[in-house]
Amino acid sequence: MDEFPVATSPAPGVMGVDWENRVDFERLRQHRLGRVRRMLEEFDLGAVLLFETSNIRYATATQIGYWAFNKGERWALVTREGRPKVWDFGSAAKAHRLQLPHMYDSENSVGGNTGLQGAIGPETGLHARAVREIRAALEDAGVAEERLGVDLAETAVFLALQDAGLRVVDGQQAMMRAREIKSPDEIVLLTQACAMVDGVYQDIFEMLKPGIRESDVVGMAHARLFEMGSEFVEAINSIAGERCSPHPHVFSDRLIRPGDQAFFDVIQSFMGYRTCYYRTFSVGRATSAQRTAYRKAREWMDRAIELLKPGMSSDKIALAFPEAKEIGFASEMEAFGLNFCHGLGLGLHERPLISRLTSLREPIELKAGMVFAVETYCPADDGISAARIEEEVILTPKGAKIISLYPAEELPIANPY
Repeated sequence: MDEFPVATSPAPGVMGVDWENRVDFERLRQHRLGRVRRMLEEFDLGAVLLFETSNIRYATATQIGYWAFNKGERWALVTREGRPKVWDFGSAAKAHRLQLPHMYDSENSVGGNTGLQGAIGPETGLHARAVREIRAALEDAGVAEERLGVDLAETAVFLALQDAGLRVVDGQQAMMRAREIKSPDEIVLLTQACAMVDGVYQDIFEMLKPGIRESDVVGMAHARLFEMGSEFVEAINSIAGERCSPHPHVFSDRLIRPGDQAFFDVIQSFMGYRTCYYRTFSVGRATSAQRTAYRKAREWMDRAIELLKPGMSSDKIALAFPEAKEIGFASEMEAFGLNFCHGLGLGLHERPLISRLTSLREPIELKAGMVFAVETYCPADDGISAARIEEEVILTPKGAKIISLYPAEELPIANPY
């Protein structure tokens, strides 16, 4: 189902209710699995073997929390027909059979282990066993001799797959293509995630005053997001004063002082769907240099969003962003991630990604149903301050619809003197 809701982008709440249509999770599961299978055909793959956690969740609707994101210790296989098969961490396999009995049983939700990133050596035979089981599943599906797309396997696993004679190819691009167009249910979840961050920014605005630390904001934001239903908080960028330029991408225990410019990014997950949502404030008062930097960042933002519409080529949007030298960097590589667009979904950085680093050489056509985080950054002439703004945008058939609603048209002054 690729139809796109034109009129609204609701944020109905975090609960399921009987008196209002909200997210249909079974429809969501089937949509995502259908998208993966469509890409198997387009990329001429017999199956995809998935180790990356957001890919596994997208294709199988299973997850065991944030713990698993960097372990590589669970994997899934999707073929053209039949149910996905998941090899999971210990007891999680049994849990899936209880949680989703219409999808999983002892045949397609089983335990697996590839050594916990080397903590258990290959001499134990775990890698070889995993590959034997994967090959048997491919043979059962009749696709063992076809191309097997693999996303992000550990080197030892990847080499074992090749040694077993499987035709291993890159499967990550097929998964990124599957995930780049969002369904109406995904858009509701992304909008609800945004609504949670709207509220956190009101809390940050009220909290900002001299004497609090960057880390205090981080702690408060974590607590509020979990209260509102967040699955996990991936990161809170909290940057103030002289730390704003260049952007360090990490918070500290620095005390916020009168006249500081401060910016924040809230990256969290609701039902798996991420936010990436910057806002900038000045504390108590703002200087002329700070206001000028903010105005430029907002102009770049508005210029890019105006161009976001179906049929537009991504190189034209990339040209709306400033060149690296305009923000004090020698190359587009060093300036990357400051003025660009990236897709949002179960992953923080999904297709399509639009930047001066890549899009001028390999432009793509935008389509309705894409969801973007649009980011701008402008250092101030005082040498220390900087403005950072980010809007989350749904690409509708008629153009861009902003779903990040905390006011950002002008520089907010927290607790003005």
